[in-house]
Amino acid sequence: MSDQRDLATRTFPEAGEALKRNAVALLPIGATEPHGPHLPLETDVIISVEAARRAAARLARRGIETLVLPAIPYSITEFSAGFPGALSLPRATSLALLTGISTAAIAGGFRAVCFVNSHLEPDHLMVLREAAAAASAATGRPVIFPDKTSRRWAATLTDEFRSGACHAGRYETSLVMAARPGLVREETRAGLPEVPISIGRKIKEGAKTFLEAGGDRAYFGDPATATAAEGESTYDALAVMIETAVMEAIAP
Repeated sequence: MSDQRDLATRTFPEAGEALKRNAVALLPIGATEPHGPHLPLETDVIISVEAARRAAARLARRGIETLVLPAIPYSITEFSAGFPGALSLPRATSLALLTGISTAAIAGGFRAVCFVNSHLEPDHLMVLREAAAAASAATGRPVIFPDKTSRRWAATLTDEFRSGACHAGRYETSLVMAARPGLVREETRAGLPEVPISIGRKIKEGAKTFLEAGGDRAYFGDPATATAAEGESTYDALAVMIETAVMEAIAP
């Protein structure tokens, strides 16, 4: 499923015309890992791509040419150990990949790169910060990482997100229902009991995997109460986050 703002669906002359207009690149980043028995392994990718496309539309209304790069579907996903389908990259590989794509995009003519990330494993977030700093230093241009876990941006998101009990719970399930409802296993979702465990708190207590944190079905939160309407409002908040971060970074 593509969008008119996706770089991958452009021809090279069309991409060249966008670059002449000082285009900004949005790089969706996710993971391939379990999200409960009701959501697909690509959940984080779905959310990042949809948020990036909506942010691109907002930026276009401000007169900022924006293209969405092909998504990265692999990250550090060690917390998913023990579950089928989890594919984790080594840290050095992930850092090199993110830094390399960012520097390549700027070398190719983009004025700035913004990471649009939906995978919240702590080591992965650290790599994103390091990659953004390294690429910015190497190119002299903005490589931006608006971190939704920071106090500034978390305050704009849902109560469940801020609670930390939000892996494949109401927060993420609502987002998938709004963007790709056909991929939600509705019969399973409707019968799932709430798992009111803050994965963030468990990480601080030393948990290294979902299983250690008490998520034996790879979800935390309350997916049974998710709605597409909540997903729509959350995408609005995510798009504003990305739009604001880009505008702040490219301001003269």
